[in-house]
Amino acid sequence: MTRSSPAGEEGLLTVITMAARGEKPMDEFAHKVALITGAGGGIGREITLAFASLGVSVAANDINPLRLDETVNQVLQAGGTARPYIFDVAKRMPIEGMMAQVLENFGRIDILVNHAGVQPDASLLDMDEWEFHRTLDVNLGGPFFCMQQVGRVMQQQGGGSIVNLISFAGWKQFHKGHTAHSASQVGLLGLTQAAAIELEPYHIRVNAVCFGSSMMSITPPSVLDTTQVNAWREMHSQMKLGDHPDLVSLVLYLCTPGAESLNGQIITINNGQQL
Repeated sequence: MTRSSPAGEEGLLTVITMAARGEKPMDEFAHKVALITGAGGGIGREITLAFASLGVSVAANDINPLRLDETVNQVLQAGGTARPYIFDVAKRMPIEGMMAQVLENFGRIDILVNHAGVQPDASLLDMDEWEFHRTLDVNLGGPFFCMQQVGRVMQQQGGGSIVNLISFAGWKQFHKGHTAHSASQVGLLGLTQAAAIELEPYHIRVNAVCFGSSMMSITPPSVLDTTQVNAWREMHSQMKLGDHPDLVSLVLYLCTPGAESLNGQIITINNGQQL
């Protein structure tokens, strides 16, 4: 598993500084389509808005229709393109149905971001069977079947980029009551690297961003001035990108040709925390 490299930091710096100057740092995003699960709130919403602000057509997925409508409406009000897809990613059949609708609406899928997840608060001794299987179905089965279905589409298209979002629970257990969630995140770490090997011959890159509740910039202050991040956020303030421009920028960067040498990487945003 690999942390961020200096080359990755420079690429991320380029993305943010060009955006801060009002430029379009990633023209290759034009006419691209991204499917983002768990887009109804939090980081999933931030990533959705960020991709849309760069001209990407977004297929936004969530199980909560009200929250998903809020996300899509923010994109549309800012002049972006997005459609809502209310599907439960815990099972293969709903995912297949979602893929069919996305392809009918957009004709292709170039980017997949797996963000949907659940985190039940129940100890090993108290958790019931349904809760355990639900956690694994959403957090691990969802990314598996989404990657399987999208991977087949990308194989026909000649390539694509997949980014999985993984919590620190995949590295270390910090709190009681998260045993099932931790198990799912460890599994997603392995799934990311295994999928990267299998899909590489089809020019499909699979990477992951591992993060915690306290997220700071992945680049040192000496490399990335905070004013650049603030300028980037201000430029897109009408889209309410939220509080994680560092993580969002990293996800964007991993989906560009500039990151074509990165595959099977687990990049952590940990503010120096030992994992």
